Amino acid sequence: MAGLPLLLRALRAIHPRLPCPHRPLPSRASCCPVRFLRTSAAFCAGHNKWSKVKHIKGPKDEARARMFMKFGMMIRIAVKEGGSNPDLNVNLAHILEQCRSKNMPKASIEAAVKSAEKAKPASLHMFEARGPGGCVLLVEVLTDNNTRTGQEIKRLLNKNGGVLSEGSRHNFSRSGVVVLPGHDINSEKALELAIESGAADVQETEDEEEKPLLKFICDVPDLHKVRVSLEKLGMPVTSSGLEFVPHNYSSLDEEQLEAASALIEALNDCPDVVRVWDNIKTDS
Repeated sequence: MAGLPLLLRALRAIHPRLPCPHRPLPSRASCCPVRFLRTSAAFCAGHNKWSKVKHIKGPKDEARARMFMKFGMMIRIAVKEGGSNPDLNVNLAHILEQCRSKNMPKASIEAAVKSAEKAKPASLHMFEARGPGGCVLLVEVLTDNNTRTGQEIKRLLNKNGGVLSEGSRHNFSRSGVVVLPGHDINSEKALELAIESGAADVQETEDEEEKPLLKFICDVPDLHKVRVSLEKLGMPVTSSGLEFVPHNYSSLDEEQLEAASALIEALNDCPDVVRVWDNIKTDS
């Protein structure tokens, strides 16, 4: 982190709108708003190591099948909220793009959309929890039986060192996220791309095959603008969509990390669970 101030000073010479920490900020009334760019803890402090641990364990075919099942649930939610036409439903369009980026067969995608239109009524819920080491979890579920699913989530938490924790959701913001391949892009270039595209933050992580990824974080209304800007800068966008992004990260040691991994894996095995969001990073 020692070189970050020098890096930001160099970038301010190119982008004079960035504030300088050695000068007082101008008042809102005196000029156009100043946009802050921050390098997240996830980018600098080992969050990519956690991505290796938390990805689904087991045979690849089994992992792919479960991933496609979860995509089917996400499609069902999107269709329920905004209809089955991706031209009119932006969230559905983003999810279908993610399906294609993970090589989900076209026939499976089309079948998921059609079945979503005919699916029996179900409700979307978010369980707030804490796990090993005090990490914060959001467990998104889609269910036609709230009592059954609630009892199962509580059982899985109790069995694996977790507990329901009201208010955990306040540690997250629903944000727009644009994903790029991270190879051949260093931290200086990533920051420069974030500034030029209008993103508020950039995070480094890895996919399930341990390939580097960059996530550009922005406000939900700015998602399309940031994506288009990155594409105009020649960046190959892998996907974009909405995610729950943590404000603060929990630092876990190896033992806590293994326990958290087991908990999240158990939650993901529950057929009603769509996604589990966490705020975990590892000690560097």
